[in-house]
Amino acid sequence: MTTISRTDTSVLGRWWWTVDRWALAAIAAIAFVGVIMILAASPAVAQRLHLDGFYFVRRQFALLLPALALMIGVSLLNPIQVRRLAVLGLGIGVGFLVLTFFHGVEIKGARRWISLGSFSLQPSEFVKPCFAVVSAWMLAEQKKGEGVPGNLISAALFLMLASLLLLQPDLGMAVVVSAIWFAQLFLAGLPIFWVVALVILGVGGIGGAYLMLPHVASRIDRFLDKSAGDSFQVSRSLEAFRNGGLWGRGPGEGMVKDVIPDVHADFIFAVAGEEYGLFVCLLIVGLFAFVVVRGLLRLRSDSNLFVILASTGLLVQFGLQAFINMASSLHLMPTKGMTLPFISYGGSSLLALALGVGMMLSLTRRRVGQGAGS
Repeated sequence: MTTISRTDTSVLGRWWWTVDRWALAAIAAIAFVGVIMILAASPAVAQRLHLDGFYFVRRQFALLLPALALMIGVSLLNPIQVRRLAVLGLGIGVGFLVLTFFHGVEIKGARRWISLGSFSLQPSEFVKPCFAVVSAWMLAEQKKGEGVPGNLISAALFLMLASLLLLQPDLGMAVVVSAIWFAQLFLAGLPIFWVVALVILGVGGIGGAYLMLPHVASRIDRFLDKSAGDSFQVSRSLEAFRNGGLWGRGPGEGMVKDVIPDVHADFIFAVAGEEYGLFVCLLIVGLFAFVVVRGLLRLRSDSNLFVILASTGLLVQFGLQAFINMASSLHLMPTKGMTLPFISYGGSSLLALALGVGMMLSLTRRRVGQGAGS
């Protein structure tokens, strides 16, 4: 039972009785699963790299509490403050994105990271939630009919971000940003002609990436035909799910973490499947689905277009990222180095997801007698 009274008018009291506590509990449960999975998957990776067994565990835990504090802190903001934070974050994020081309660290042929001492920053992770909010603001301003060219500004921001991401190259991140923007345009009342045109453009873009980016072509070829190249990681991942069965082999008994290089990040879902089985995997899927559906349901009673569009964009990002990671592990789509939210190892991802979820929790708070965009 909570000790915070409904008559408590403090900042914390008002927050507690207006925030979506069910979504908050689901996020906490996902983070708890992440703690267990990092403990299970990362020591084997650290030992292969000749590091201390708990090297990745300590690094992840050092950022987990600050990330959760960031999420709660952002959820305390009002919509105007969220909007200002997003504008600031987008400006800084774009600046760092450009900086990756000159001072970025190249890993596996891509320049997506900037080294800040012992911490590697991936700017694109922070750009995603900030873009979702700023784009929603512009689209909502266009609908007001006050002369703000919101659609044009939103489109220009999208094209700029998509171009920067493809130049890194990071097709997966570009796809997520595109999905966010498309969902917002659809909800904002985009004519069906433009919906069809954008779908065709998106398919054409993926086709162009296949033809122009060798690593994209390689991943798609390996997805369609395992004999077309090295499919070791996906094969071992599928084997892990088969070995796990319904109930799993037991904590610490999995073998996949000993053979897949990125098992603590890209393929951590396979560790869950092997050690804890199908039902725990379904529980993880259910937690992610619950957060997305719960957030969308909260928007049914909201009439503010900015809040609806921004929250939807943030939920699309959260849900799509989880889907891409899990689907890649199950060979339902080509592999894409994308983390499983709050579960996979990754400092930039953890902090950026905390920022995005905090924004979503803020925007979906109940505000009786107050315009959500005021």
